[in-house]
Amino acid sequence: MRLSRYFLPVLKETPAEAQIASHRYMLRAGMIKQASAGIYSWLPLGWRVLKRIEDIVHQEQQRAGHIPMLMPTIQSADLWRESGRYDAYGPEMLRITDRHDRDMLFGPTNEEMITDIFRSHVSSYRDLPLTLYHIQWKFRDEVRPRFGVMRGREFYMKDGYNFDVDRDAALHAYNRHMVTYLRSYERMGLKAIPMRADSGPIGGDNTHEFLLLADTGESEVFYDSAILELELGDRAIDFDSVEQCQAICDEWTAPYARTDETHDPALFDQVPEDRRRQSRGIEVGQIFYFGTKYSEAMGARVTNKDGEVVPVHMGSHGIGVSRLVGAIIEANHDDKGIIWPEQVTPFHCGIVNLRQGDGDCDAACERIEAALVERGLDPLYDDRDTRAGGKFATMDLIGLPWRITVGPRGLQNGVVELTSRRTGESEEVSIDAAIDRIGQIYAAA
Repeated sequence: MRLSRYFLPVLKETPAEAQIASHRYMLRAGMIKQASAGIYSWLPLGWRVLKRIEDIVHQEQQRAGHIPMLMPTIQSADLWRESGRYDAYGPEMLRITDRHDRDMLFGPTNEEMITDIFRSHVSSYRDLPLTLYHIQWKFRDEVRPRFGVMRGREFYMKDGYNFDVDRDAALHAYNRHMVTYLRSYERMGLKAIPMRADSGPIGGDNTHEFLLLADTGESEVFYDSAILELELGDRAIDFDSVEQCQAICDEWTAPYARTDETHDPALFDQVPEDRRRQSRGIEVGQIFYFGTKYSEAMGARVTNKDGEVVPVHMGSHGIGVSRLVGAIIEANHDDKGIIWPEQVTPFHCGIVNLRQGDGDCDAACERIEAALVERGLDPLYDDRDTRAGGKFATMDLIGLPWRITVGPRGLQNGVVELTSRRTGESEEVSIDAAIDRIGQIYAAA
């Protein structure tokens, strides 16, 4: 992509309404534009990051055997009346009436709709276990939307739903989802901590939130610092193995980690004093097991292997895809702008031409661009006829992890400059070496 042809409406000044780093930088970097309170248009740069995150979520869900689909955003109120949640959910749900005076709603979640789909098509335990999921826009009418995409009214979310014949099978689905979420966050370059949490309007007794530590987080959190040392890495995982999934969940939930809603001071005091931590966190996902809450209310039953008709056991599992964009920025920025992890960057590398119009510089930049594209990468080539300082400022603001700078002086010596956005360190290398280095970085990412 050539920057001269791209739509990147960067702002020099920070809008007054932006109170936290992610909101400031998403507006300044031309990633989003507010349409109304808590509702944003996702501009090209922001959309690219959103899709990178979505791709990781899809890959990890399907790796675990979960099946993608898509449900509508507008739902019938009748389904929610069946479950008893239509009146109980509260003013966050946007209730609407169509032209035939039928009560409808803009879905904040999809437990009722997926249960209706299940009961229409599944009646035997032989079709279980089953997990269906989608990634779709949701709407919750927050009374005070703020912090940009971190607490908006419209948001993009992955929500999945498991159906199992009994409690034990459903708890394995719960554990399997915890493992897939841990894998997803690690792939995004994040350290997300599973914390015992409150179920809220979803219901159920078993629930964990996944939180990123950040000073701007809305939740107060208490945790054992030992949990920060855990990682899945490249370990092979058999998602059908009850024992392996349970062992991983035990490993991640053994250290104390709770939000303020479920904090137990007596248990926390049992953590060695030098490992006790109190911080703030940003919620980026949550998993629930709620048993037969919806299946009993809505008649979602199967015949088990003993010939009995029983309600299925269910759970729901959500990842805030759009919220993650803001959360990643909160965890990865400096006073110049965003610092994207390689795994979710909108473009893999920036190419800066210090003397646009110079034949040698233009040819070198085009050669680098073509070579990176041939390796399956997406570089952003700043081919604008503007000052070098402005080009560097734009690259720092939008946060691409790597920058290759091409100038006439360096080319005379056969080198270009390769710069890491995270460390700020630069080195002079040959064009081929710069191309190979970027290729190796992303081959390992």
